[in-house]
Amino acid sequence: MPTNFRISALAPADLTVESVAQLGDTILVTARAGTQIATCPLCASPSRRVHSRYVREVSDLPCSGRSVRLRVVTRRFCCDTPYCRRRIFAERFDKTVLLRSRRTSRLDFVVHHLGLALGGRPAASFAKRLMLPVSNDTVLRVVRARACSRTESLNVVGIDDWAFRRNHSYGTIVCDLERRRIVALLPDREMATVEAWLAGHPDITVLSRDRGGGYGEAASKALPCATQVADRWHLMENASAAFLSAVRKSMRPIRAAVGATTINPELLTCAERLQYEGYLRREETIATILALAKDGAAIKQIVRKTGHSRNRVRQVLRGDRGDVFRTRQSSLDAHLPLLDAQWAEGCRNGAKLWRRLKSNGFRGSQRVVSEWATRRRRAEKASDQQLQKVPSARTIARLMTSARDHMSKADTVTIAAIEAGVPTLVAARTLTDRFHTMIRKRTGADLFPWIAAASESLLASFASGVTKDVAAVHAALVQPWSNGQTEGQITKLKLVKRQMYGRAKIDLLQARLFGAT
Repeated sequence: MPTNFRISALAPADLTVESVAQLGDTILVTARAGTQIATCPLCASPSRRVHSRYVREVSDLPCSGRSVRLRVVTRRFCCDTPYCRRRIFAERFDKTVLLRSRRTSRLDFVVHHLGLALGGRPAASFAKRLMLPVSNDTVLRVVRARACSRTESLNVVGIDDWAFRRNHSYGTIVCDLERRRIVALLPDREMATVEAWLAGHPDITVLSRDRGGGYGEAASKALPCATQVADRWHLMENASAAFLSAVRKSMRPIRAAVGATTINPELLTCAERLQYEGYLRREETIATILALAKDGAAIKQIVRKTGHSRNRVRQVLRGDRGDVFRTRQSSLDAHLPLLDAQWAEGCRNGAKLWRRLKSNGFRGSQRVVSEWATRRRRAEKASDQQLQKVPSARTIARLMTSARDHMSKADTVTIAAIEAGVPTLVAARTLTDRFHTMIRKRTGADLFPWIAAASESLLASFASGVTKDVAAVHAALVQPWSNGQTEGQITKLKLVKRQMYGRAKIDLLQARLFGAT
């Protein structure tokens, strides 16, 4: 089949091929410039007078599984301008080969995109398969060299922190929510750093953030006229956490309502007995701290006398209480919806349930499923007189909120007893539901009546926090912007960082993230 392939197609368009040779797995292409005139790089005067020639060898794109070396015959010209300090200059191939570069521009472009997508060593390994002779350091050097900062004006931005190393060092990410891309990575999350960056961008009119105080205070100082928007997901999560805290503070009346105020240690298993002994030690610590606080001792004095941490003393004084029995995460948690569906269809045999779960990817033993089936059978026979063991605070919070329509008989009896014996907890749940509905439906007019009602309930602490940031919370209900997009960009940043095994500096992270968009 005839083709229109020409040897000149191996070289860039502005070069003329003189010869082509093959040495092993390498194709050597000798080429020269197609023009007779060169321009002086200092005075920009054209010149035709050739002084001498030399050969410049660079790498080019591979061809048919062979690497290509491009030998460019480069001419030196004499500059005829009297006042020019450069008497002799070499011709430039700016569109083909950059100054002092060992690769053609089109090969450099490919190396750059390999570095953006894969990083250092993975890109170098893949380039070797593509017959592109570059090292991992070269790939990263090209990515850094081609990095460019954002220069467009910003109107709506989202800001959040991200971890260089969790619990040790953090940075700050800034995203353009209108163009959906990252615009800056800051080396820390200090208020002064964020304030200085925001002050350099006075065109920002809307700033979306989480409910942490640092970013809000920095934005208020740098951009006092900008509208701050609280993140709606964090508002939902904070409301759920506030209800869980209310449940933990109400564990004593919950135990009284359920009828489990006394525990017989002789009826406990070995693991439960260890948990119960730890609970007794915690109760003794709480009693000591409360007694000192009742005598008028300050938090610092209580820390010195008891030896407990400041955070622990503060939690006790705020009313936080631990559960007697702490539930652990089970391997069945991810398969509970399927188990419930099979149970509802009438499958009550533990071995049969285990075989069905195994076909759906469950890797646990048959004993785990059989014990679950035994507990489920006993739970369906529960009555008011059998309520002796109180679920954990997290379980109670889940059953009272998200799992109200999917409870077993035992759970239904327990929650009914709790609702009858602790009406303040029911009021807190109602307020939590109202807050979630307000966020979902974006009804800003309901915010201030909700704050007034919540201030008299177990959610008073959460309502006080909302009041302090009420402008940003109200903007979250009326503005279309939120920080979810920023969280997604953080996920991409973590992916890029982990590709480089956590050893990437912030300039390389920024270069890869900017280049990808």
